[in-house]
Amino acid sequence: MGFRYAVRERARSRGVAGYVRNLPSGDVEAAFEGKPAAVDALVEFCRRGPRGARVSGVEVADAVPDGRSGFEVR
Repeated sequence: MGFRYAVRERARSRGVAGYVRNLPSGDVEAAFEGKPAAVDALVEFCRRGPRGARVSGVEVADAVPDGRSGFEVR
């Protein structure tokens, strides 16, 4: 399973809303909205990724929630 789809499955199983997408630079961008513990667990998953993923770094920035529902791969 690819990185984005693994993130989507983890997010959905934890009740986290948001999205994950590839950027033209080759980086991956994600926005998570949900209970703090669930969001933290998802960020930690992103630090290592699914089997076979190569993660070179993760930057985290807080943002104002905008009431998202569901989680999508863009």
